[in-house]
Amino acid sequence: MKFQVEARKRILQGSGASRRLRRQKRVPAIVYGGAAGPQLIDIDHNEILLNLGKEAFHASVLTLNIDGVAESVVLRDSQRHPWKPLILHCDFQRVDAVHAIHQRVPLHFINADIAPGVKISGGNVSHTHNDIEVSCLPQDLPAYIEVDLQNLEAGHAIHASELIFPAGVKPVVHGDDYVVVSIPAKKATAEADEGEAAAG
Repeated sequence: MKFQVEARKRILQGSGASRRLRRQKRVPAIVYGGAAGPQLIDIDHNEILLNLGKEAFHASVLTLNIDGVAESVVLRDSQRHPWKPLILHCDFQRVDAVHAIHQRVPLHFINADIAPGVKISGGNVSHTHNDIEVSCLPQDLPAYIEVDLQNLEAGHAIHASELIFPAGVKPVVHGDDYVVVSIPAKKATAEADEGEAAAG
């Protein structure tokens, strides 16, 4: 999925200028990285609010049209109001075709209903992580990583190193090889224990 975001350059900064922009339903933002210096911009609030609600927007190379000039960027951060549906600020990073980027992409879990740990053992799937950081060239950035649970048994887990990544995409694992998803073994219930005791 391709996303385009319209933006305008801005000169004024500070809390007062940001409040004025928000009253105009604009969101202050910044673009940084690459050979060019940081550029202050503002974007339409309703457009960015709608896009931030789409999973793919967070794991895509975006086209940012700044006063008609297109730049390839990824979303690095967005600040939201604590309880109102308001976006307060966005950070974008420039990308190019020859430099690898680090980006978090969502995990899509499939076949949970036929996993032996669920279907045979009656266990529940426990998602430890819902996304993973990857390193790749911008053009290789996947929209998501698929995690197939069809062979996962109770008491077992799938680790980050066991995931299957598209060509040119590598996981960025900090520290130990962590668990992504598991099906914990079911413990005997108190009723079952009491029944066994009575039978004994």
